[in-house]
Amino acid sequence: MVNKINTLTPGLQEYKIRELVEDTEQLGKELAKQLKTNQIRKFLDAVNRLKANLAKDDKKNFSVIENDLVFLKPKLAYAAARQQKNSRDPGPVAPFKQVLDAAIKQVKTTEDFDRFVQLVEAVIAYHKAAGGKDQ
Repeated sequence: MVNKINTLTPGLQEYKIRELVEDTEQLGKELAKQLKTNQIRKFLDAVNRLKANLAKDDKKNFSVIENDLVFLKPKLAYAAARQQKNSRDPGPVAPFKQVLDAAIKQVKTTEDFDRFVQLVEAVIAYHKAAGGKDQ
């Protein structure tokens, strides 16, 4: 999924929705094995705050949220580091972090951000559907 995201030009909006759904289903199932729902819900909450801030702007100017979006990367790094068990086991957050790091790099416009929101929501939905734990 990371490789596919990295090849998208000009941005994340080029990620075909059918492929996004298929890919996020696989990721959600994999994450459900170890990752707790509250660990990824916190990230969705941050994304939803960005979405609300963008909606407040009459012109829907992406620059309103761009810095905050990019700042999600260190937050993901921190969450992944906290869950890392040892150097051989990167922990349950690592695959989620890798995908979202790649996706954030591809968000350059409001349309890209909309596709990013869809990606995050789909991962969380499939995580829950696959039996992701609540606590």
